[in-house]
Amino acid sequence: MIRIKTKAEIDLLRKGGKILANILDATVKQTKAGVSTKQLEEYACRKIKEAGGRPAFKNYMMPGEEAFPTALCISINNEIVHAPALPAREIKFGDIVGVDVGMEYPAPNNTELKNKHSEQGGYYTDMSRTVVVGSVSDRVQELVDVTKKSLELAINQVKPGNCLDDIGTAIQVYAESYGFSVVRDLVGHGVGHEVHESPQVPNFSIKNDKSLENVVLKPGMVIAIEPMVNMGGAKVQVGEDGFAIETADNSLSAHFEHTIAVTDKGHLVITDL
Repeated sequence: MIRIKTKAEIDLLRKGGKILANILDATVKQTKAGVSTKQLEEYACRKIKEAGGRPAFKNYMMPGEEAFPTALCISINNEIVHAPALPAREIKFGDIVGVDVGMEYPAPNNTELKNKHSEQGGYYTDMSRTVVVGSVSDRVQELVDVTKKSLELAINQVKPGNCLDDIGTAIQVYAESYGFSVVRDLVGHGVGHEVHESPQVPNFSIKNDKSLENVVLKPGMVIAIEPMVNMGGAKVQVGEDGFAIETADNSLSAHFEHTIAVTDKGHLVITDL
């Protein structure tokens, strides 16, 4: 079931999304050579707590899986998504680093805000950015730039009457025009009341794919669009830690994500600064 959000809920999502955007922006500025993933995790957790939120990913559990151990997903080089921040790893010059963070706002233990805004405690937003640490080759920089641009093009397709295929096609066509591949085994998702909601939001065309529903966008829908683009092939594998999803051919991967609300006139980027 796709949950349509009210204007009041979208207003609160936007408030939390702006807070999260500032936290991610500050965390990205800390992402430098010599810094550990543990340091970034501690920094982001502190900022989320100070803001009155709760990390959405920490202890999050999919059916049949272990609880995710950290607030941040920090995916380095050939890791596409879902790499935990702990145990600590040192970031190195020349790495590309995907920093993915979600937040519930307001936090459930904040009784005053909980009673004022939502019986269930808060609303979820989700976003990600890939950071270039130091300098990289022109082709690697292009991978990051193309992935970012593909998200922007996808967001432009978010308006009433358009469908999920419009979003996925925009990403796929642009990324593939530069010789990159789009991950097929992972998709975006609805978000708001929960970390993951319906619908699934693909980063590729599904016009002729019956496995995913080509949902028509309606005002009040809130979705996380998150292109995952690989330097090499599209195939993926699970890393040794059981959480990280990596490129099967060990090629580099980039990931960008925003939470977007469909409005009467178009869209609102919930996680914009």
